[in-house]
Amino acid sequence: MPQLWEENEGGTALEQETREKIDKPRLWQVVLHNDNYTTMDFVVLVLVSVFHKPENEAVRIMLDVHYKGIGIVGTYTYEVAETKVARAMEMARQAEFPLLCTMEPE
Repeated sequence: MPQLWEENEGGTALEQETREKIDKPRLWQVVLHNDNYTTMDFVVLVLVSVFHKPENEAVRIMLDVHYKGIGIVGTYTYEVAETKVARAMEMARQAEFPLLCTMEPE
């Protein structure tokens, strides 16, 4: 721990410890939402290419989206989640799919 030395009025050095409290950043979950138009293959492609999921995990998440209506893709810091959501949405837009990808606090 960092230590600070200060001199008091009598000329003696006093040792003072300083503690820095570092808060952990708030985490955000990225969520994919089901729709009736985006193909299952495309959802798996997004999960593999944007979120770097192994294919078997991507298929599991895609099936969650298909059967449960939503699928949790992962948990990230705000900036990372925001970037991944934007990349997934842009990829869907370019492929002309209405895939919805959102983020919510953990």
